[in-house]
Amino acid sequence: MTVTEIKPRSGVAFRVQQGQTLRVIDPEGVQVSDLLGYSAADVREVISNGRTFDYEETIALTTGNRLWSNRSNPMLSIVEDTAGRHDFLLTPCSEATFRHFYPDQPVHRGCFGNLAEALAPYGIEPDMIPCAFNLFMNVPVASDGKLQVDPPTSRPGDHIRLRAEMDLIIGLTACSAYASNGGSFKPIHYVVEDAASA
Repeated sequence: MTVTEIKPRSGVAFRVQQGQTLRVIDPEGVQVSDLLGYSAADVREVISNGRTFDYEETIALTTGNRLWSNRSNPMLSIVEDTAGRHDFLLTPCSEATFRHFYPDQPVHRGCFGNLAEALAPYGIEPDMIPCAFNLFMNVPVASDGKLQVDPPTSRPGDHIRLRAEMDLIIGLTACSAYASNGGSFKPIHYVVEDAASA
């Protein structure tokens, strides 16, 4: 089993074949990872939070739920989740995010910029980046609909395993936003497992 590290405030892209399982690990705890999925057959087919909320009938996605594409096809199935709390409401952080929320901090290209660079070799342009599935991100929704970004509740070693339901191009980050990660930035680990070993 080969574990790959994503360094703090960076991102990667890679292929996952149908039936393989992607395990994303928070090795030190309290660190968000933005996940995107595109169909390897046609990158215009992409993960969709709206379709997912519609078909899964929940915003609290965890073991047993599927992540759907903009074409209403299942892309990923959550087969194991030790963290139990993720976000699919908020967009990847970007230079604009930093200017808006952190005017006293240096501007960073954020997850959006990291994903754009990592996905470019696959023919995926910045305008093709949707809302990501924000692994380990803690976004409580109040009864009045107000959103809040709290530190992740993930502990060291917590992970989520997702089975690919089609051949995919995955974008994955170690998130760069201060509030999302409790004010510090740590690595993310991931493993791609074949069906026989998953």
